[in-house]
Amino acid sequence: MRTLAAAMTSNDEPITPDDPRYPALLRELAPAPALWVRGALDPNDALAIAIVGSRRATPYGLEVAAQLAGDLAARGVTIVSGFARGVDSAAHRAALDAGGRTIAVLGCGIDVTYPPENRRLADAVAARGALVTQFPPGAAPLAYHFPTRNRTLAALALGVVVVEAAERSGSLSTAGFAADLGREVYAVPGKITSPTSAGAHRLLRDGARLVESWTDVVQELPDVWRRRVRHTGVAPVDATPPSKGTDEERMLKLLMRDEAQHIDRLIARAGMDAARAGAVLTGLELGGLARQLGGQRWIAVGARWQEA
Repeated sequence: MRTLAAAMTSNDEPITPDDPRYPALLRELAPAPALWVRGALDPNDALAIAIVGSRRATPYGLEVAAQLAGDLAARGVTIVSGFARGVDSAAHRAALDAGGRTIAVLGCGIDVTYPPENRRLADAVAARGALVTQFPPGAAPLAYHFPTRNRTLAALALGVVVVEAAERSGSLSTAGFAADLGREVYAVPGKITSPTSAGAHRLLRDGARLVESWTDVVQELPDVWRRRVRHTGVAPVDATPPSKGTDEERMLKLLMRDEAQHIDRLIARAGMDAARAGAVLTGLELGGLARQLGGQRWIAVGARWQEA
């Protein structure tokens, strides 16, 4: 049965805290902002976790954000993020790919797409979740809008996971707002030499919950919310390594988990022709051992057997 909230596809006027469609968690803000919405808000979005991080994320950060968002979304947790480049966009896409819901909190008007390359992602979010903003239509994505956006983002979730963040990062302000609201603050550890993980490590030193998988997030939620997290009924399966001596094994040994390589470099290092290398990489991707990033760059993923 469609709820009143689910029936809403867009609104020309903002919804206010006294509207039955208004997110319950957001009413805890004082004052609670009016919201313009594109898409559909749902009462089940109260079971939400925010995943935020660097706009200049490393391949590791993108992989972790996508893994966490996909695992949580597949279990009925709505993924909230800020629609920015990098970690935010990876979290939104992974939630949708997992068949779950996601909410994008904008720092501009509901009719403005920022960043502009996310137009298709905006359409996908609106179809399977919602874009929300407290800024009126036509409002540009001005720098001073984003701290306000971050406060709203934090209030919409039960907790905030910071995947990657530099020492001075908007993600840290989102984590600060979450702490002020009594929400859980989580952080994903990274390389100690990586500037993009410096902020996340500071959060961990200050008492944030360390996250290595979706279970680390869920176990910190109050019982009333933890019981609502669905089990997928699917046991995790490790990727099967390629046979020894094959082109697939040779290519996989060239791929790195923390540094993306352009396909031309992999072709040269593997000594394969372009067609064969492309077919091998596609096969590894289908097998869950590799992932293609933007610009025909590739990384190794999910290959725990490699590290044994």
